Amino acid sequence: MTAITWELFNHQVAECRRCGLCGGIHHKVPGQGDPHAPLMLIGEGPGQVEDEQGLAFVGPAGQLLTRMLAAISLPRDRVYICNVVKCRPPNNRVPTAEEAAACMMHLRMQVSLVRPKVIVLLGSTAAKNTLGDTLRITRDRGQWFERNGVWMMPTYHPSALLRDPSKKREAWEDMQTLRDKLMELQLYPDLYGVSNDHA
Repeated sequence: MTAITWELFNHQVAECRRCGLCGGIHHKVPGQGDPHAPLMLIGEGPGQVEDEQGLAFVGPAGQLLTRMLAAISLPRDRVYICNVVKCRPPNNRVPTAEEAAACMMHLRMQVSLVRPKVIVLLGSTAAKNTLGDTLRITRDRGQWFERNGVWMMPTYHPSALLRDPSKKREAWEDMQTLRDKLMELQLYPDLYGVSNDHA
């Protein structure tokens, strides 16, 4: 069996032709960040700015996400950020179920490489493709789901907050919930002042 490596992952994404999204893009957007981060954030798919730069969450929604992380004292370079699909859907439309399914092998490989302890699912597409079709962001956001030893929490996608700022209060509550979980699991002791006296 071939060992899973970042080199294999990057080659796999670069050569992928499993769906039609790759036909009209500038760059594939595999994801970036700390490859050993205890926290992983998964969004829907690249937007225009991401497609132009080949980087995830660098447009307006990504800048908001950076500020949201900073609000809980979490530097963006200490997490890993990616999307369900690695190619921009035309006009930023929602990826189809078939497109998401075609890209799922890449996401599974990323999770196995990063091995996060906590995953934040940004928006309905990420949440449903990870936790199942019955999930509803408005109902289930801010709640924890445990899967194979990994804690997962759905919350609003930053782009939804840009479209509807009234959701920002709930999103801030979710970020506080995230911070509390990271403290509980002692995943960023240097950031959250967890004592190591008894370790």
